[in-house]
Amino acid sequence: MSDAGRRLDPAIGLLEFSSIAAGIVAGDAMAKSAPVSSLFAGTVHPGRYLVLFGGDTAAVEIALESGGTETVVDQLLLPNVHPSVITAITTSQDSALLDGDALGIIETSTTATSIVAADAGVKAADVSLPAVRLADDLGGKAYCLFSGAVADVEAAVELAVAVTDPSGKLVGTAVIAQLHREMRDNLAAELRFNRHLQRGSGSS
Repeated sequence: MSDAGRRLDPAIGLLEFSSIAAGIVAGDAMAKSAPVSSLFAGTVHPGRYLVLFGGDTAAVEIALESGGTETVVDQLLLPNVHPSVITAITTSQDSALLDGDALGIIETSTTATSIVAADAGVKAADVSLPAVRLADDLGGKAYCLFSGAVADVEAAVELAVAVTDPSGKLVGTAVIAQLHREMRDNLAAELRFNRHLQRGSGSS
C-alpha cells in the first residue's frame, strides 16, 4: 500500500461539493477540527470539489461533521474500509487484477457512491478491485471494476447494487464473462479513453 493509503487507514470520509468555494471552506474547517491522518482536496469534473480524509474512525467522524452540508452533493463514512479500496484510489490500476474469469462494472453519478459500491463488493466476495475511477474526465460520474470468478463477481455486483441503488445515484451495472482479450488490453493499458486513443494515434 502507498504512503497515502496507509494514512487513509482504517477509516475514510469524503464530502463532494457542488461549490468549489464551499468545499475549500469545509476542507479548512475539517483539517482544523480533528487530527485526521491525511486530507486530500481538489477539483473534479464538472466543477465539483472533493475532500477525502482518513485515519482513526473517531477523528474521521468529527471531521465529517465539521464539513457542514452546504452544497454537498454526496458523502460517505467507511469506518473499516477494505484495504483494496484504498489501493485502488491511491495507485494506478494493476493490469494483473483483470485476469479473472469475469469483469463486473458499477457506474455511479457521484464519487462517494462509487467508493461505497467498491467497498461493499470486495467485502461481499472473493474478487479483486482493478480500479476505482473518480469523476475526472467522466462528467462527475465514477465507476469501479471487480474481477474474479463469475459467481464471485456476480455476488460483488449484487451487493454493491443493493447498497447503492436506494441512493438513486446508481447509473449502470454489468457482468462480463470471459472479457475479450482486446478489451482487457485496453482496460489494462489506460482506463481513460482519450489518453489511450491519443497514445495509439501517435499524438502528443
